[in-house]
Amino acid sequence: MCRNIKPLFNFEPPATEQEIEAAALQFVRKISGFTKPSRANEAAFDEAVQEVSAAARKLLASMVTPAAPRDREVEAERARERSLKRFGQ
Repeated sequence: MCRNIKPLFNFEPPATEQEIEAAALQFVRKISGFTKPSRANEAAFDEAVQEVSAAARKLLASMVTPAAPRDREVEAERARERSLKRFGQ
């Protein structure tokens, strides 16, 4: 899985449209192999991003969990600590 795509489910506050779009863009970039498509493929690329975004929104809206929502700041701090351990300063 692409390292830039972060989990979006069960956070407080919920994932924003921008986060969903960014994850969709990263996914389409990964599977297409292009950071930026050529003009000939731009329409297909943009349509794929929109379709993946719609699927992600539908998925996030339909999922349920008994777990309490995770706090974004706490998770971000944990990620920083893991990164510091892994890569140092």
